[in-house]
Order: sequence, then structure tokens, then C-alpha cells
Amino acid sequence: MNAISKFLVAATISFVACQSPTEAQNGGKWTDLFDGKTLEGWKSVGGDAPYTVEDGVIVGTMTKGTPNSFLITEKEYGDFILEVDIKLEGTETNSGIQTRSHIDPEGNNGKGRVYGRQVEVDPTARAWAGGIYDEARRMWLYPLDLNEKAKTAYKVNEYNHYRIEAIGDELRVWVNDTPTAYVIDTLDKSGFIGLQVHSIKDHLDGQKVYFKNIRIQTENLEPTAFPEDVFVVNLKPNDLSDAEKKSGVELLFDGNTADQWRSVRGDAFPEKGWKVGNGEITVLKSDGGESTNGGDIITRDQYAVFDLSFEFKLTPGANSGVKYFVTLKEKTKGSAIGLEYQILDDKLHPDAKMGRDGNRTLASLYDLITSNKDGRARRPIGQWNRGRVRVSEDGTVTHYLNGTKMVEYKRGSQEYLDLVAKSKYKDWDNFGGAPQGHILLQDHGDNVSFRNIKVKKTK
Repeated sequence: MNAISKFLVAATISFVACQSPTEAQNGGKWTDLFDGKTLEGWKSVGGDAPYTVEDGVIVGTMTKGTPNSFLITEKEYGDFILEVDIKLEGTETNSGIQTRSHIDPEGNNGKGRVYGRQVEVDPTARAWAGGIYDEARRMWLYPLDLNEKAKTAYKVNEYNHYRIEAIGDELRVWVNDTPTAYVIDTLDKSGFIGLQVHSIKDHLDGQKVYFKNIRIQTENLEPTAFPEDVFVVNLKPNDLSDAEKKSGVELLFDGNTADQWRSVRGDAFPEKGWKVGNGEITVLKSDGGESTNGGDIITRDQYAVFDLSFEFKLTPGANSGVKYFVTLKEKTKGSAIGLEYQILDDKLHPDAKMGRDGNRTLASLYDLITSNKDGRARRPIGQWNRGRVRVSEDGTVTHYLNGTKMVEYKRGSQEYLDLVAKSKYKDWDNFGGAPQGHILLQDHGDNVSFRNIKVKKTK
């Protein structure tokens, strides 16, 4: 190969790598889902908000007194790449695009209730456009608190270009060529595609949402590259996707063994008080006291700058916690000392009413900072919740619950030190200030299960 040929090859590779998802189309054939003139191939379900065709655009009109209304495809789709342009009037409500969805014919008094994964259209101050919501089922799967850089992608009161790739178990989203969300989920191998007009407050009656340029690929699909620094929500228990492996995520529990964990009391895993089975690590019920049975367990490794994610399931009235920067230098009879992501049944456990201003409730920085009170971030007792603790190089720590940001603080800041001085930890030297430490799962004498425990060292 001569010099000119080498230059041309290199230039071509560089051009392809820099292309946006819209520019770098794959080999599949596009099919229009909307002919620009009629609603052939679509039907209205759910509420009574009308859908019409105006100047080559599908127009949904917000209507007071009716539940969520959908225009859905008569055909169902499995794997696909979908593109659509959307404009939503105003900034007080939202819309969405249903993917592989279904309908409960008995819902909404016999009008049908749509359920399934929805890609969000959100012009409100929350700015979660491009996130993924599970309509009428599991609620938020990917709030854009998990990808804050993408919150600026959506343009209010303008057309926005959405690209949705549903290939295998993976659902990935772009808004105006900005990658916004990435979910891996085993539910719904196929289903209809739907356009939403949300239920509204009366004063929004008559506002509109516009959909145009709706097209789909269903063959020869090639997934578009997604940035490695965008967090992946993988709902497969104890599984690492190729994308997670590539970005440096590691499993701290493989679903079968607890090899990466040991007791705070010795080098072995506790012989009692804990159970490993059915893809879970479970604290067994004892007397509700701290470390009175099997005791806490910690990772064998230590972590300084990291991104920890985990799932937990509470039984009624249960208490536990995930601690970090645990050094074991403090000699305690109860639970080991460390910064704590509180895990608690807020309704039934008395600890929720102790401390200050609710700073011992679920997802709080225990006894220091009260968690976000967004009720939709919490799942019912007995269901799996997703926790996350992200520690940045500058010392900023963020707690998430089911993808929603619950707490953010900076270790070592004056604000942090003032909080410690007013807490139960005031007598511990340099509390929470160690450069690195173990991650801990707490034995508080209540039945609590963990799974999908993953960590990514970022330094």
C-alpha cells in the first residue's frame, strides 16, 4: 500500500469514527411507519386524547379529564432501530415513545392500559428526556440523573431527533445524536411501538405534541457505538455485559460464591448469619441488633475512587446498610465504622424517625445527610431496589436509588466536617476521611438480600 492509499484509509476510518448515529447508518433498509397522510397501521388506545394528521405530521392534542392516551402500531416488533422527530409544546408535562409494549385490555375501565418500556420526552426542569421509564409497571429504569451530561440534549419547543436501538436485550437511546440511556433487560422480546399524549392538568388542555419522520429498520441491524463512560443499567442478575466489561466494571458477587467477601472478624466468610444461594447474598434474621449473629462482611479489596452498584431487597421492618471507606482501625463491638448508604424500611423501622431531619432513612448518608424524598424513587418492600454509590476523584460522593440522585456531598469539605461534628461519629478521628477502604454489607439482625454487586475502579 502506497502513502496515498494509507492516507485515504486512515481518513476514512477517522471519518466513520466521528460520525453521529444519524450519519453512520447501518446496512438495514428503512421503512416508514407513517405515510405523512393517514394513520394507517396505527390505532388509538387508553385515553381519549385525539390524534390527527396535519401537514404531514401526527398531532396529539392534550385533553383534560382523560388518562394517558396512546397511538400504537397495529404490528408488533422485536429487534429494531427506530427514528422519530418529536416536538412537545410547553414545559409542564411530558410525552414518550413506547417500545416492545403491550396492553391490558381491562385497564382504564375497559379502554386498555398500555405498559412497557417508554423512552421519555421531558421538557420540564427535571430534564430527563431520553431516559427510560417502564410505563404502568416498574417505573423509572434509567432516569437521566445517571447521565447528567445528556440533560442538555433536548431542545424545548423545537423538533428533537430520537434514535432508539432495541437489539436483543439491549435498549439504547440518543436524543439529537447525544447518547442518553442504556438498559439491559430480559422482559418483552417483542411488542408494539406507541406514541404518547400524557394525562394533564386542566389548564394544559389543547396543547399539542407533534411526531414526524417516523421510520424503522428490522433487518441487518448493527448497534451503534456507545460511550464507555455512560452508566449501563443491567437488570440481568449478577451479569456483566460486554459494554460493562469494556468499561472496567467487575462483579463483586457472581451469584454462587462469596469469594470476594470476608468477615470483619477474620479472613473467612462467616459460618453463620449469612446465606449464599439463589443468586443472592442474604443476611439472616436474628434479633435486630448490630453484628450480633454473623457480623458484617467486607470486600477483600479496598477502593479509593470507584463506582459501586448493587441491588437489595428488604423484608418488612428490616434495617441494613452498605458502608464504604471502611478501614477496621476503629475497634467496635457492633457494626464496623464507615460512611453508610442506609438501607431501611422507613415505614416500619423506628430508626427512620431518629437522627436529625430524617437522615437515617433509606438511601441517606446515615446520620449525616437526609436522602431525596422523591417517593417514586422507592420500590415497595419485598421488591428489588437498585442502589449506587459513586465516588469521584475530587472527593464528591453521590448516592442513587433506582437511578434517582438521593444524596451528594464532598468528603473533607467544611460542610461535611460540620455535619460529622453534630453526628454520632463526632468522636471518631478523621471519620470517613481515609484515602481508601473496604466496602461493607451490614448485619443488623434483619433479613435483607443483595445481588448484582458491581464496582468500577476509576483510579
